[in-house]
Amino acid sequence: MTPFSDAELEAMLADIESDRVERKQSFQGDAPNAVREAVCAFANDLPGHGKPGVAFVGVRDDGEPTGLPIEDQLLTSLGGIKDDGNIVPPPTLIVEKRILAGKEVAVVTVAPSDSPPVRYKGRVWVRTGPRRSLATAQDERILNERRRHRDRPFDVRPLSGSGLRDLDLLRFREEYLPNAVASDVLEQNDRTLEQRLAATKMVASAEEPTATVLGLLVLGREPRDFLPGAWAQFLKVDGTDLSDPILDELALGGPVLDVIRRLEEKLVSHNRVSVDLTSAPVESRRAHYPMVALQQLIRNAMLHRNYEGTSAPVRVTWYSDRLEILSPGGPYGEVTATNFGTPGLADYRNPNLAEAMKVLGLVQRFGVGIAAARRALRDGGHPELEFEIQPGFVLARVRRAP
Repeated sequence: MTPFSDAELEAMLADIESDRVERKQSFQGDAPNAVREAVCAFANDLPGHGKPGVAFVGVRDDGEPTGLPIEDQLLTSLGGIKDDGNIVPPPTLIVEKRILAGKEVAVVTVAPSDSPPVRYKGRVWVRTGPRRSLATAQDERILNERRRHRDRPFDVRPLSGSGLRDLDLLRFREEYLPNAVASDVLEQNDRTLEQRLAATKMVASAEEPTATVLGLLVLGREPRDFLPGAWAQFLKVDGTDLSDPILDELALGGPVLDVIRRLEEKLVSHNRVSVDLTSAPVESRRAHYPMVALQQLIRNAMLHRNYEGTSAPVRVTWYSDRLEILSPGGPYGEVTATNFGTPGLADYRNPNLAEAMKVLGLVQRFGVGIAAARRALRDGGHPELEFEIQPGFVLARVRRAP
């Protein structure tokens, strides 16, 4: 996505009736909520422009810049819209300070999503002329149909031969849907089960309820029947090398939520607590590894791994001196081997799985997992978190504290 020129932005400011423009005098009061609704609506691009929308901060309703000072704190807050976990899947946007009509203006440029509908706090927002509104059932149908196969991320492509019989529909009704969609939208109850599955991208469409990759990863009865790599392996070794004796081994299949829960339970069972009775007047207790760090790294591995064309699992190997987590699939998009792990930098091979993991409570904010793991390890006196970055995999190495 290329930023607009100053001339293009000034023309958009002057077009008061545009459905691609939102104007706010400041980022105070109800403006942060309104700007997020606008970002959601621009990402959905209901009119089908195929062009970015723009939210201006520091501009009056008539298009005249107010002269609001555009400081780093404001730009940081606007940039956080992408990764704060409220808009899912995460939107693609650019935040800039520009000089328009001789005054500073904050400009948020939002690309149309490849995988609508996009939701803000469980609601689908769209643009109708110069105003925002909640999507109707018909609006959602249009957005669902707009996902052309070749444009879809892999995680929402339909898998031939799969269908409703392969999905746990009770789990969808009782667990996923109430967390994915705002309660007042659910209470309207004017959508069929197939329409709701399509709106949450679990099936290709209401008319063609073929399960998507996402549907099988989140709701699948046996995801590996269609996705051979949808599993994880735990291995505990009595030593520092894979050739040493194996103490414990477990293969974990099923929906992503179940795999993560069971893997974390296995880690808790092995994460013994050391008791120090001699170095201080009061005894101290410390686990071998901080679970917060391990949870973040495992969830990152399951979210960002490559599920396409591989049978390799996420592997967690517990050695006597370290723990290694291997995720199939190398860096993706904006993330490279050189900038990997930079706080706040994130890109998504599986953007819709990211949305689902947020819905299921496995992700609180996007782009902070590695930073949180590093902080927990540092606080626990562990050596620095290590990464081995290769084109085909990412390996995280956590070492025992001295």
